[in-house]
Amino acid sequence: MKSSKVVKSIQEAVALSGLKSGMTVSFHHHLRNGDYVLNMVMEQVAAAGIKDLTVNASSLFDIHAPLIDHIKNGVVTTIQTNYMSSKIGKAISNGLMKSPVQFRTHGGRPSDIVLGRTPIDVAFIAAPSADCMGNCSGKYGKSACGSLGYAVPDAMHAKKVVVITDSLVQYPLLDWSIPESYVDYVVAVDEIGDINGIVSGTTKITRDPVGLVMAQRAAQVIKHSGLLKDGFSFQTGAGGATLAAAKFLKDIMLRENIKGSFGLGGITGYMVDMLEAGCFESLLDVQCFDLKAVESIRKNPKHQEISSIHYASPSARSAVVDSLDVVLLGATEVDTDFNVNVHTDSNGYIMGGSGGHSDTAAGAKLAMIIAPLFRARLPIVTDRVNCISTPGQDVDVLVTQAGIAVNPKNKELALRLKDAGLPVVDIHELKAIAEKITGQPKPLPKGDKTVANVIWRDGTIIDTIKNVPTEGGTL
Repeated sequence: MKSSKVVKSIQEAVALSGLKSGMTVSFHHHLRNGDYVLNMVMEQVAAAGIKDLTVNASSLFDIHAPLIDHIKNGVVTTIQTNYMSSKIGKAISNGLMKSPVQFRTHGGRPSDIVLGRTPIDVAFIAAPSADCMGNCSGKYGKSACGSLGYAVPDAMHAKKVVVITDSLVQYPLLDWSIPESYVDYVVAVDEIGDINGIVSGTTKITRDPVGLVMAQRAAQVIKHSGLLKDGFSFQTGAGGATLAAAKFLKDIMLRENIKGSFGLGGITGYMVDMLEAGCFESLLDVQCFDLKAVESIRKNPKHQEISSIHYASPSARSAVVDSLDVVLLGATEVDTDFNVNVHTDSNGYIMGGSGGHSDTAAGAKLAMIIAPLFRARLPIVTDRVNCISTPGQDVDVLVTQAGIAVNPKNKELALRLKDAGLPVVDIHELKAIAEKITGQPKPLPKGDKTVANVIWRDGTIIDTIKNVPTEGGTL
C-alpha cells in the first residue's frame, strides 16, 4: 500500500493522470459560484497543451467564465452539464461552440455515467477536507460545503480520480463522503473556493406581495391535495416564492400536528428549520444551498448525505424522487400544455438548466410550478415554450397570483381544490389574462444553429436550443 497519494501540484496530478487531448474531465458544483477548482485545473490543462477536451460538469456558474477562453482556444470542444448560468450561457447562445452543449438532468447525468454513455477519463473533486489516501468529505474544513452528492458517480466510475483539498487532515478522515478506494491522487492547495459563493441565487423568503399570494395558495394546494398527512415527503427549490410556500406549509404542519417523513434535494436553512421543528424525520441532502444547511449536515445525524444516483437516477434500482409526494418548482415559461422552460430567458439566451427539475417532476405525486403571471411585461404562459425542460405530462399544477391551473389529467385534484374554494382556472384563461395586461409578445427570433441539446432523464433528446441571432452574426 502507498503511504500517501499526495502529489505536489495540480500540474503534477494532471500529468500523472495520463490526461491527453480528446479525453473527458469532470467536475462537481457543490461550491457553486465560489468554486475555484475548475478554473485552476483548466489553467494547468491548457498550459500542458492539452486540447479538444470534453468538460462534464454537474453545473457551471458565472465564476467559471474563463471556460469561454478555453473554448475559443480549442482546449474545450464539448460541454456536458445540468445547469449553466448566464455568462457562459450567453456566449454559448451567441454560437461560441461548434458542437452543441449537452444538457442533462441531475438524475440523468449519474445514470449516463454509470451506464457508460458519458465515460470520464479524469474526475477532479473539490474536497473541503481529505486525508493523504483520498478519503474526503464536504462537511469539514474552512471551505465546508456540506454534501458531495454530485461528485459520487464521478469518483465511482472515472478512470482516474484526483481529490483537491485545502484541508489535509490526519489519516484516516472519519465520516467521509467518498472513500479512498476510488481515489488515485490527492493535491493540497491554499483555497478550493469561497464558501460565500455557495449562497448564490435567491435563498431568502420573498417579501413581494404577489409572491406571498402565490406561496399561500401553493401551501393551500398541498393542504387540500390529500397528500399532506403523516409520512408526507417534500422538496422545494431555493427561490423566494417557493421558500415562502415552505414557510406557510410548515405553519400548517405544526398547527395540524402532521409529521412528515423526509425533506429532499438541495437543502436550505428553511428546510433545516422544518426538520428541527419536527415537521420531518430526516433530510436527504444531495447539495447544501446555504451555510446553515452545511452546519446542520455536519452536526445532525437526521440530516443525511445522499449521492445523485440515490437522489434521482432513473436507471438505479430505486431513487428517492420515486417516493416523493410534493415538489415545488419555478419556471421562466409554461405553455398551455404545461411544458416548462427553465433553460432560457425571455430573449432566448441560456441562463439555467433542468438540474433536478425534470427528475422531481417525474417522480413526485404532485409537481407544482409557482410563477408570476408575467415578468418584465412578458406573460409567463405561452402557446409553446421556447425550450421544453420538463414535459407537461409530469407537471400537475401552475400557481399564479391570478389563479391556479390544474393539468387536465388531474381531474380529481381540480375537484378537490375547487371544493376547497381555491381559484382554479383553465391555463388558457391565465394566458388571456396576462396578455390583456402585457399584449401578445412577438415570437423570439431564432438562428439556424443548434447550440444545445436538452436531454431528458432517460437519455432521449426532448428539445434543442438555437442560437440567438446577433447583428454581427454568430461567433
